[in-house]
Amino acid sequence: MFPAEPTPNPVLVISCDTCVMRDTAACDDCLVSVLCADPEDDAMVFDFAEQRAIKMLAQAGLVPTLRHRAAS
Repeated sequence: MFPAEPTPNPVLVISCDTCVMRDTAACDDCLVSVLCADPEDDAMVFDFAEQRAIKMLAQAGLVPTLRHRAAS
């Protein structure tokens, strides 16, 4: 999920519409829910620096870990 070396314009798109964990207990403390007032409205797009910051915050226990798993 987090590339070791930055690649040109890497992004992570998180959308409840594509998450296989939608409507499960995982939604209760989903990172998208933490960052958005209504997570079902839009997808969230994180660039490489934002992805790294989210990972560091999660490792420090300051935000929930990213649980999004894109449906195939």
